[in-house]
Amino acid sequence: MGTHLVETGYLIDSREQVAWLNSLPALARHLRQLGYGDLDALVEFQLPRSSRRVDVILAGAAPESGADTYLVLELKQWSAATRYDDAENLVAVNGMAQPQLHPGVQVQAYCNYLVDFLVKLHEWPATVHGMAYLHNATRQRVSHLVAADRKRTYQNMVFTLGEEEKFERYLRMKFAAGRESRAVHRLLTSQVRPSRQLLALAAQEIGRRQHFILLDEQREAYELVMRALRWATAGRRKRVVVISGGPGSGKSAIALSLLAALADRGHAVAHATGSKAFTLSLQRYARARDAGPHQRTRPLFSFFRDFMNVAPDSVDVLICDEAHRMRERSDRNGVSGVIPQVEELIQAAKVPVFLLDDYQVVRPNEVGTVGMIVEAAGRLDLDVDVVTLGAQFRCGGSPRYERWVLHLLGLASSNPYRWLGDDDFYLGVVDSPETMEAVLRQRNAEGMTARISAGFCWEWTKQPQRGRLVTDVRIGTWHRPWNAYGNHPPKGVPAGSYWATDPRGFQQIGCIYTAQGFEYDWSGVILGGDLVVRNGRFVSQPNQSKDVAIIGTGERPRIARNADRLIRNAYKVLLTRGLRGCLVYSVDDETQEFLQHLIPSILDEKAQEAPGVYPVGEGLGRRGPAQAREELTGQDR
Repeated sequence: MGTHLVETGYLIDSREQVAWLNSLPALARHLRQLGYGDLDALVEFQLPRSSRRVDVILAGAAPESGADTYLVLELKQWSAATRYDDAENLVAVNGMAQPQLHPGVQVQAYCNYLVDFLVKLHEWPATVHGMAYLHNATRQRVSHLVAADRKRTYQNMVFTLGEEEKFERYLRMKFAAGRESRAVHRLLTSQVRPSRQLLALAAQEIGRRQHFILLDEQREAYELVMRALRWATAGRRKRVVVISGGPGSGKSAIALSLLAALADRGHAVAHATGSKAFTLSLQRYARARDAGPHQRTRPLFSFFRDFMNVAPDSVDVLICDEAHRMRERSDRNGVSGVIPQVEELIQAAKVPVFLLDDYQVVRPNEVGTVGMIVEAAGRLDLDVDVVTLGAQFRCGGSPRYERWVLHLLGLASSNPYRWLGDDDFYLGVVDSPETMEAVLRQRNAEGMTARISAGFCWEWTKQPQRGRLVTDVRIGTWHRPWNAYGNHPPKGVPAGSYWATDPRGFQQIGCIYTAQGFEYDWSGVILGGDLVVRNGRFVSQPNQSKDVAIIGTGERPRIARNADRLIRNAYKVLLTRGLRGCLVYSVDDETQEFLQHLIPSILDEKAQEAPGVYPVGEGLGRRGPAQAREELTGQDR
């Protein structure tokens, strides 16, 4: 078996090394015994524009035609596997704490991905087969994996111990033994572009889920991207487009409108962010919930690091959403990029597009700003179009509220001032987290979306205990858990990446990393001890934070040099997630008193009589004080 080796520099954990020592030799011995030891094999083949790797791809020539043919293999050492609860495509494996994806589903997704992104394979999709190779398991011990009611194709085959004759028949049908082939060379040198079919699926899926109307500067930004693409197609000078705007200014509407339109026209387009929660939620948004071809649009949504070391101008348009989350250098599996991440992204596309908000940098290693992008484009001798979005589509469309938040948090030049109200957005201070939860629970019951988030000032127990999340956020007798950690939460709890979009997220408290980039109708924000009022102004107390990005780790923690700005930015993000209203509470007595002087209390009838502070919703206008209180609390007068 000819093996093509490419050094990647990735650090491999001990479990994966053991898997190689067991599974690869077993596969090689089996192939030699059957007379196919001369097949070329790509081991640990990295999927294009992804950090994921395929265990093995066998490449050779078809028996009659001599055409290139490929078998994608997922190697498993499992000796037994059973169905995981009622999840059709998850399995429980002996010795593994977390459920595993059905290996047939896993390898079929790899096949689809390769066909969608490698031009060579897209031309001949039927030549790409997929198989899960379980060399330690008998068919009886993995009966769920090969159940008769599962839909079987040549891309989701499962081979088990004791099926040598069946495997040999398949190989004789698939590969010509002893025949030279340049299939591996053609695979490795194939151009990387999303297929037109994949782009059509993306356009259909995104377009049918949401139709965005782009107004004023939004449409201006859209047209500048289209102009830059026409210039690139005509061979004219390359341009970088930068779109800057605050929360709710419509950046993501522009991004998804561009993605749908460009995919519909067959352009090679990709969307990238630096946020796991945001990227995974977009992947979920852009695919059908049931199994089907629309799940294949997910690879169009990737991470900034996935464009590390890609060929220049690999895509026509690269949409870099949440670009304030760019890092100084890409890092993938322990390997750092050799040039700044912003330059990698600029070079990867004929038209690089950056959408960002300078006030949303919340981690020390996040460096994305308008100035930084313009400077990087200048180093590469490229022209830049900058669009600043002035409209507001969140917070009730209230630019007045966004300005007020900037002044409140000391992110603007003048002092905080009293909230005078806005007919389109409700802001209230509550006297306890219990009141906040009761009000927002009522909003949820009325069919709106509501979430509670908090400053990162409580420890976070990442592992569930006795099948439940630990209630780490404790204020007096009130206690709730943080959002779940990782992709395998307890039953009935959404993964942390989906906290803001899954209705079950109301039961947990969100943090900056799960709230950023999302919106919901009603927002509750709990200010912790990391940002308090002293002598009439907010001051940060980084030592009260539990966020390792702020305080560092180890025996001698080190406070981030820009901790003050990061903490203020984080609360700015949390306070601007609501579409209709926001409720605020602080655990610090002096801060709570300060907020009560600036913000009407939801139970203060005199405050409710002030102009413009009543909640506005579906068909709601101004309300009398008692009626407003009843609507907010769900209590009788």
